[in-house]
Amino acid sequence: MCALRTNLFTFAACEEEMLQMNLIESIKDTIRPELELFDKTFVTSMETDNPILESVNGYIFQRAGKKLRPILVILAAKLVGDVNMSTIHGAIAMELLHTASLVHDDVIDDTYERRGSPSVNARWGNKVAVLSGDYMLSGALFQVVKTANIDVLNAVSFIGSQLSDGELLQLNSTRQSKISEAEYFRIIQKKTAFLFSVCTEVGALSVNSNRISIEHLKKYGEYLGYCFQIKDDIFDYYRNVDIGKPTGNDIRDGKVTLPLIYALENADDEERRKILTWINLKDYTREHVAYITNFALKNGGVEYARKRMEEYKNKAIEELNGFEDNQYKKALINCVEFAVTREK
Repeated sequence: MCALRTNLFTFAACEEEMLQMNLIESIKDTIRPELELFDKTFVTSMETDNPILESVNGYIFQRAGKKLRPILVILAAKLVGDVNMSTIHGAIAMELLHTASLVHDDVIDDTYERRGSPSVNARWGNKVAVLSGDYMLSGALFQVVKTANIDVLNAVSFIGSQLSDGELLQLNSTRQSKISEAEYFRIIQKKTAFLFSVCTEVGALSVNSNRISIEHLKKYGEYLGYCFQIKDDIFDYYRNVDIGKPTGNDIRDGKVTLPLIYALENADDEERRKILTWINLKDYTREHVAYITNFALKNGGVEYARKRMEEYKNKAIEELNGFEDNQYKKALINCVEFAVTREK
């Protein structure tokens, strides 16, 4: 019976993953020619005669994710205008900026695996990882210059500072035993939501859209970013198909995210004090991580996080109400659906 339950669980997980793949592919199909142009231009932009950079770049981008950020740039542009080379250069800039931030984050967090493979710092060391990330940041700025649009430069400069600000806020939060919900949202706004917001802003700016449309697309992107990050934080409390239990990675890293924040605010004093003591002492044994995970689940933390995610999902979709109903608007709505229903 246990084996049967395991097989059924694995089958359900595989079926869900197939549905997610179908959703992201349907989004990509909407802008397939533009994505092909993006890929071709991106490869050219990353050419180098430095053998270390060539190896690192090849390693990273062969394992690239679903390209959600450049997809958002292109979809926003298509919703309000016609994609041009400024759009493509803006999309490349956002992908490089995002990738550079991940490479640097892995160094900061001592992370040795990303998407199931060794991270850059695990494979080449911290020095190569930091310098490779810096090279990508320089590449992002070069792509922004190619847009010949000062508003795009302002937007990308803004997000560059916000990502660093957010990372520093998160580092500081790991030194505290407890952070408020408001502080949590401030961190994820800077680390994630603003990045999505700038993606849709850059797309609209690249086709010289009007200010009202740009503002709606910016808010759409920001709300989508909240959904994306809350979903990531919920994953820490999911039952992992491979190991059969929640991962607890955020807890071990000292990151107090929304499910745990809510649970701590709604637990009895004795249990709250016990968990805050472990967090204060960085006492993250396997038993304590499992206890904290179950505590957040038992006290409605994950359920509350899902509720807040749904609120932001609805807000994101509402920001699109004023736009013409077409395949690009539908694809943007599907991006929100993907963010909240994805399984990894």
